[in-house]
Amino acid sequence: MFPATRQFEAALGVLRELRAAGHEAFLAGGCVRDLLLGRDPMDCDVATSATPDVVLALFPRTFAVGAHFGVVLVADGDEEGYLTTEVATFRSDGAYSDGRHPDAVKYTKSAEEDVKRRDFTINGLLLDPLSNTTDLRSAVIDFVGGVADLDAGLVRAIGKPEERFLEDHLRMLRGVRFAARFGFALEPGTARAMRSLAARIDAVSRERVRDELTKMLTEGQARRAFELLDETGLLAEVLPEVARMKGVEQPPQFHPEGDVWVHTLGLLGQLEAGCSMTLAWGALLHDVGKPPTFRRAPDRIRFDGHVDVGIAVAADICRRFRFSNEEARQVLALVENHMRFMDAKRMKTSTLKRFFRLDRFQEHLALHRMDCLAGSGFLDNWEFMREQWLAMPEETVRPQPLITGRELIAAGYKPGAGFKEMLRMVEDAQLEGAIGTADEALTLVRERFRSSEELGGSPP
Repeated sequence: MFPATRQFEAALGVLRELRAAGHEAFLAGGCVRDLLLGRDPMDCDVATSATPDVVLALFPRTFAVGAHFGVVLVADGDEEGYLTTEVATFRSDGAYSDGRHPDAVKYTKSAEEDVKRRDFTINGLLLDPLSNTTDLRSAVIDFVGGVADLDAGLVRAIGKPEERFLEDHLRMLRGVRFAARFGFALEPGTARAMRSLAARIDAVSRERVRDELTKMLTEGQARRAFELLDETGLLAEVLPEVARMKGVEQPPQFHPEGDVWVHTLGLLGQLEAGCSMTLAWGALLHDVGKPPTFRRAPDRIRFDGHVDVGIAVAADICRRFRFSNEEARQVLALVENHMRFMDAKRMKTSTLKRFFRLDRFQEHLALHRMDCLAGSGFLDNWEFMREQWLAMPEETVRPQPLITGRELIAAGYKPGAGFKEMLRMVEDAQLEGAIGTADEALTLVRERFRSSEELGGSPP
């Protein structure tokens, strides 16, 4: 009936200790939901009548990470490593003046009171795994109709949706994410409340919004998540640059699928659960430069310079959401290089090899494949590039330099701006297979750069 995992066993141990000490204790929230859906829960949280000071005294290894809100981590471990179980005291919350945290927390002995301050009915379920029943559903305690909503495939806010979303504005994004992840619908009243309060999401910290959007993009249901963001009005608030893709026509001979928004949804629909966040954001933003550059020319619709504009827009988004430097670099590289595949079969070998040197080149390949499948469907360039990439040994893509500035100086050349051009020319010839030794490299330099002006100094 229950998963035989260390995490679950650790949570059961916590429950037993709390019960033995005379306190109520249940599994709560997402783990109960996931068990009822036949999924292995990622975390097993405990809700209890015991106050934080009691929990801290009862267990030998604890961390008071959120004791102000009644949350303590209980550690359980051995030589294989430690696991932690989140233990939260039953509580009722006061007003949420900041749209995130309650101004005051009042502990309660009522499990029902605790459940009714939570976000959605499917997350408001309790489970008594120590009961004698062998039927999972019989062990569930449901004060809010969460089981019925699970069966109906609905994400419904507990109580009045407006109140839940005014307490914590991020709950609107979480509701969208849950609906997308499980293939559920938003209960109509919950959806209406999201639409009416969508502008409140601007008060949430950029980091919290970024994390929710990244989860939507990487949980395997990105297309549905962004369709729901659009339907609830949240997309225009959190990513207006993406919302502007709607209705932006594309040349039908290259994009029979429709406008830029439809095309982007086609990419999002291909993102697999567990994909990298940089690939996911690259897929979302690869054409973000098209709306500002749309032009209806005499011959066809054009997006002149959309890559350069897209880099600038994507950079603003990365800064706004406080991406790490490494994350931003990769997302912007994906936007910058996504059109280069069009020239794949015309690239010189040296150009091709330098292309393959891009960090995480496999993500560039993956993005191009999704881009093609969401549009024309032609994969010729992708297949060519993939074959070339797989066939080229690393040592031919990144060979040891035949010469450096040191050899140029030893040959009598004075350091200057020309060194970079000379070394680039030598590397090109090396990558093309035209030269293979240091002597051949120096000979090439002497042939190409004959005058003192070209050499940046006096010839030898």
